[in-house]
Amino acid sequence: MSDFTGNFWSVYVAGLTLVSILACLLLLWVTARKKVAASADNTTGHVWDEDLTEMNNPLPRWWVWLFVITIVFSLLYLVAYPGLGTYQGRLAWSSTGSYDKEMDKARQQLEPLYAQFAARKTEELAGDPAAMGIGERLFMNNCAQCHGSDARGSKGFPNLTDADWLHGGTPDKIAETLKQGRIGNMPAMAAAVGSADDVKNVAHYVLSLSSAPHDSVRAQLGKPKFTACAACHGLDGKGNPALGAPNLTDDVWLHGWGEQAIVSIITNGKVNQMPAQAGKLTDAQIHVLSAYVWGRSNKPPSAKP
Repeated sequence: MSDFTGNFWSVYVAGLTLVSILACLLLLWVTARKKVAASADNTTGHVWDEDLTEMNNPLPRWWVWLFVITIVFSLLYLVAYPGLGTYQGRLAWSSTGSYDKEMDKARQQLEPLYAQFAARKTEELAGDPAAMGIGERLFMNNCAQCHGSDARGSKGFPNLTDADWLHGGTPDKIAETLKQGRIGNMPAMAAAVGSADDVKNVAHYVLSLSSAPHDSVRAQLGKPKFTACAACHGLDGKGNPALGAPNLTDDVWLHGWGEQAIVSIITNGKVNQMPAQAGKLTDAQIHVLSAYVWGRSNKPPSAKP
């Protein structure tokens, strides 16, 4: 109901709910008083399948009272719980509140488990099999949907097992990324670069930066136009971790490789978002998860016995 800005729909839903319940009670009362003319043998005259005859007996008392009890229960339920428009109920219950309570309880129960890792360095945890087992479970539950169960990512989702980091791969940077999330935004640059032919030339220049197959003539023509991109990627094309601007001189292509893919990105831009995990995971869980992610692309020191 929070999607509506006025009270009309709240009143409409509440009124419709109450009318429906009262209609059930009225239906019970009417049918209990209605008398159906019966034959001498106490049947209604309706016969199915040649031998199934409908009797004209009144409703059983237990059935009637059970029906009444359900109606009373529904009214009491609507007093205690939300169900009448925006009315929250006397118990102020909500699915969100119930979920939060369960998560708080789970965090309290797991707190002693993570406490043993809190004071240890990320690099040290990365060499601890017990910590990495927990980190792997955290990764599977919260990160694998995008980065894959093997952490190698896919098109549009970074590979976490190589040494290529958009925002830096230090333990602190990884923890910062997990807590705050990231939004990568490359604006459409076609207008700044020039004509459609200029965009193709820049695409070939970008390919040349990583020694990928390219048209050398187009690459030379695109080099002067690349200055429109240098504000983020640098004049040398090596990127800027402070901005999350990719290094264009390696052979890592997050959104696809080749002239067509690069032209598309220059023309249309690209927006990527990684959601923040701070509200979902505790600091201790993020610490262990950071160690797991760091360990996927680095060789951790051997764990002390």
